[in-house]
Amino acid sequence: MSDWVHQNVPTFAVVGRVNMGKSAVIATLLEIDDNELIRVSATPGETTRCQQHRVVFSGRECLRFIDTPGFSRPVEAMRAIQQIHGNGTPDLASLKKFVAEKGEEFGDEKRLLEPLLEGAGVLYVVDPAKPLRDDFLAEMEILRWTGQPRLALLNRRDKSTGIDEEEWRTRLGASFNLVRTFDAHHARYDERLRLLKSLLEIEEQNQERLKETILLVENEWQRRREESVEAIISFLEEALGLRVEATLEERDLTLPSRRERKTELLTQQYFDELAIIERKCFSKLLQIYRHHLLKADTRMEAFKEIDLQSDETWTKWGLGRGQLAAISAVVGGSAGLVVDAASGGITHGVGTLFGALSGGVTAWFKGGSLPDLRLDMGGGIKLGAGEGKTLAMGPPKNPNFPWILLDGAIIRYQRILSRAHGRRDEELLEGGDAGFTRGFPSDRRSLLGKWFNSCMKRTPNRALEPDVFLALVKSLQEVER
Repeated sequence: MSDWVHQNVPTFAVVGRVNMGKSAVIATLLEIDDNELIRVSATPGETTRCQQHRVVFSGRECLRFIDTPGFSRPVEAMRAIQQIHGNGTPDLASLKKFVAEKGEEFGDEKRLLEPLLEGAGVLYVVDPAKPLRDDFLAEMEILRWTGQPRLALLNRRDKSTGIDEEEWRTRLGASFNLVRTFDAHHARYDERLRLLKSLLEIEEQNQERLKETILLVENEWQRRREESVEAIISFLEEALGLRVEATLEERDLTLPSRRERKTELLTQQYFDELAIIERKCFSKLLQIYRHHLLKADTRMEAFKEIDLQSDETWTKWGLGRGQLAAISAVVGGSAGLVVDAASGGITHGVGTLFGALSGGVTAWFKGGSLPDLRLDMGGGIKLGAGEGKTLAMGPPKNPNFPWILLDGAIIRYQRILSRAHGRRDEELLEGGDAGFTRGFPSDRRSLLGKWFNSCMKRTPNRALEPDVFLALVKSLQEVER
């Protein structure tokens, strides 16, 4: 049994010239953004030895990639191999002799060839923005001589298109089984999956294991999506049911300035606790998608990014007035149905009609207003256990509030999916300029509206949750596309 290639484990060595992005390709493909595991650096020669990276499911290795040192003297190495072989095209035996006999002057070439001589396939990474020089042609020749399955990757960095890309494709096509484009700093899940499927086109020996691995990757992605929905549902339920309280003493009730100060402090407490709930959700999403350098905002005022006290937020996120009115009519009508049912039909549907009209009208006039926290001196203050009274606040009465929360979560989800693991800069997980909920079909908005209403009453409708779960899974699938 060899050190690099194991039976029934498809293995591919990622090779290329120094600083072409080999490590970034592996990091993005395997979702590793930790420099302790895969070092991604602009410093030439960062990878000085072969490093194995295994794809493991349920404790079983299914696929292996090997990060290799970059070619350092390809032209000289090519000539040395030709000299060893003599006339004709060098073969595997000549390459093995080169590795066995030559010294450290060809150390990088020897080390990168070792896994190939044991049977590993080739992922050759080039930057098409670079001019096609003789040293690249020498690399292609050496890799062709191995006789192993070969896939060439045009690693477009920063979405640039090389001026010589067509020439690159032509020359690569003559030496490789397949040529594909891949941007290690921007590739999304579908592009990573497409690259894995490309391996099927060059690898004949382990076709079934590769197909099984690709299916496992797809199943894991579905599982992650469902875990994300669970995190978002928990966040929405907790956020919509959030309520903070403060005790008002007798003098607070008689002095308006003191009462206003208590109100300001309670408002700040509400938004701070809301930010904590939100950050917990986003931290869970980052964990699900294995991000360490993309971070949930740790500032207590982070929720002000969504800025629930900004007119702009209530126009770019959440639903339009007409949509809110329609949903509120449905929710109000549902409440009226309960009244009609309880009356044994005596009301002849008046409760349903009144509830629908009331909900729709309220949403129309309040849908675009600033959030109105439930600071109602009649219902918001209740008798406490002692001599004072209790001031209770939250959630906002504005019917758009839950939709803005949901938009914020979906936008962050999209940002997480857009972040490639090959990047090594730290970034805060921020919001965006436009939401998604306005594009939901009407039946999905009605379903979510009913569930939101129950959550804001702090009595989540458990019977609706399976349908809510499926609706949000569908929403995240749409975001991914």
